[in-house]
Amino acid sequence: MAEQSVLTVNIVTPDGSVYEEKTTMAIFKTTVGEIGVLPNHIPLLASLQIDEVRVKIDGTDDKFEEIAVSGGFVEFSKNIATVVANSAELKENIDSDRAERARKRAEEKLARAKQEHDVDTLRRAEVSLRRAVNRLNISKH
Repeated sequence: MAEQSVLTVNIVTPDGSVYEEKTTMAIFKTTVGEIGVLPNHIPLLASLQIDEVRVKIDGTDDKFEEIAVSGGFVEFSKNIATVVANSAELKENIDSDRAERARKRAEEKLARAKQEHDVDTLRRAEVSLRRAVNRLNISKH
């Protein structure tokens, strides 16, 4: 019996490697939609949303590891998917209390920026809010 093809998923941040595993499937939320990558997929380069990367756990039908990423991009070539993001966090490492505090701070900044018509602060607060909500959603799955 032939050995099943696999791909390697690497997730790196400026602080170093966050995740590296072999799998038969990974799912990425790009800025133009969700994409599933299987071994031997054509090469690609795509911008990622602030969302999760899901990596199929081998030997299971439908279980995935979830990693919160703060945007970035994914590059796939020669059965290696490399995600480069400003930050990334494994589901089991997410501190939901800290994420909740970050969500509240971002909502407060958002409200202040709207009142003051401060477009730059508004945009930064929106990104902070998306990051906090992403971490909360993943921690509660």
